[in-house]
Amino acid sequence: MKYVRLLIFTALVSICVGVSAQIKREFRGAWIQTVHQSEYSRMSIDEMKADFIRKLNLLQKCGFNAIIFQIRPEADAWYPSELEPWSRFCTGVQGKAPEPFFDPTAFLIKECHKRNMEFHAWLNPFRASTSGNTTFAESHVYHQHPEWFVTYNKQTLFDPGIPACRKFICEVVKDIVQRYDIDAIHMDDYFYPYPVNGLPFPDENSFQTYGIPKGYAPENKDDWRRENVNRLIQALKHTIASTKPWVRFGISPFGIYRNKKNTPDGSGSNTNGLQNYDNLYADITLWVKKKWIDYNIPQIYWEIGHPAADYITLARWWDKHAHNVHLYIGQDVARSMKAGDLTRKMEIEHSLPHVKGHCFWPANEILWNNNGIADSLQQNYHHYPALIPAYTHMYNHRPKKICNLKAEKNAQGYTLKWKVKGERENPQDAQYFVIYRFKRGEKIDLDDPSKIMAFTRYTECYLPMNAKDMKYRFVITSVDRFHNESKGKKITLKH
Repeated sequence: MKYVRLLIFTALVSICVGVSAQIKREFRGAWIQTVHQSEYSRMSIDEMKADFIRKLNLLQKCGFNAIIFQIRPEADAWYPSELEPWSRFCTGVQGKAPEPFFDPTAFLIKECHKRNMEFHAWLNPFRASTSGNTTFAESHVYHQHPEWFVTYNKQTLFDPGIPACRKFICEVVKDIVQRYDIDAIHMDDYFYPYPVNGLPFPDENSFQTYGIPKGYAPENKDDWRRENVNRLIQALKHTIASTKPWVRFGISPFGIYRNKKNTPDGSGSNTNGLQNYDNLYADITLWVKKKWIDYNIPQIYWEIGHPAADYITLARWWDKHAHNVHLYIGQDVARSMKAGDLTRKMEIEHSLPHVKGHCFWPANEILWNNNGIADSLQQNYHHYPALIPAYTHMYNHRPKKICNLKAEKNAQGYTLKWKVKGERENPQDAQYFVIYRFKRGEKIDLDDPSKIMAFTRYTECYLPMNAKDMKYRFVITSVDRFHNESKGKKITLKH
């Protein structure tokens, strides 16, 4: 197995008073949006790279292990594509490539993986224009197939009822998955658009063409719309799995599935707000039950005690309907911090049996340290590093443990070196390694995150040490692409 021999080291954090419950496995994500973010288009390539590195360094320092970056905000691209034009939010003009040439997606993937952070490629499936003022590049599919699009509330959108639209979106996703070493494809809450009172969605033509022949009556148009989105989600899962079966598919839906009063069996949440099922035609719980998605991050952006959508009520509802698919909670940073809810929200999250992590919106609020959230994460909730929960529903076997572990002494300390069996290209083999540190005589407990000294994607790790550090033993494990962890290999350093 070929591994580049480059040092990546994370110092062991000190134990502090008041640290929250120790959790070894937790998804810790942050959304980095590009839509309506004009600052990038004003940056030089070097400035953009520096800004990305600054953000990743700060988020890594805050304990994040996954970045969700918006690479397709308007049927466009933050990467070179033969299917869609460059995004105006990247260069200022849709269709204009960065000068000199630069691939932000490739750069971010490399930088994330260098820090052992996941990169989730975030796409908006049906949106082609956010506000009606987008000038489509000549290469935009809008010019090739204007019949695919409708205008609603000043937005230009793919019509979800047209099969060719869904096929095109799958082609875009396949292209991304094939060419980039991403960890997941991610979509948020925009399927059918958010409804405007008194303004019907203009899909009568596609309903007559595709809905009526399938037996849908006008009074069942909502069922047809849900079926259109269902078909897209199912097709996307098949596209991803047949291209690279280790790449995950995640959805971040609006925070309310259905209100209890709108469900005949009373199965909805005790809330009163917009609904995925009835208003956006997104049947999230069906996708979860069918395993068409690999993780679910409902956007529970409200405060604790909100009269229409209480955070605790919704968190418990989604936990009850997790159905063995990874469930993470989406939090709005500004609202949580303004209400002083962060501590209680994190406590609720950790108390729910099926919740496996969280994601914060937006990353900029973390970077600005809104009301001290970055400080709080570092000191408490992300104080110790965390592995991403294993996706055992996709693959559930330990990778081979490392072998030939040895320590080489030098003037400043030691370098641990090891070998692995397998190939990096095989997602079931080792992709990164975890280095644990224990005092001599101390029980080895690999479930204790306070013992994690480093993550590395390389087969060596430098340990700057003095005489007192010789009292420790080290254990190294390997982790595959699905985050299954091997058994540990131990070594005790000698003078």
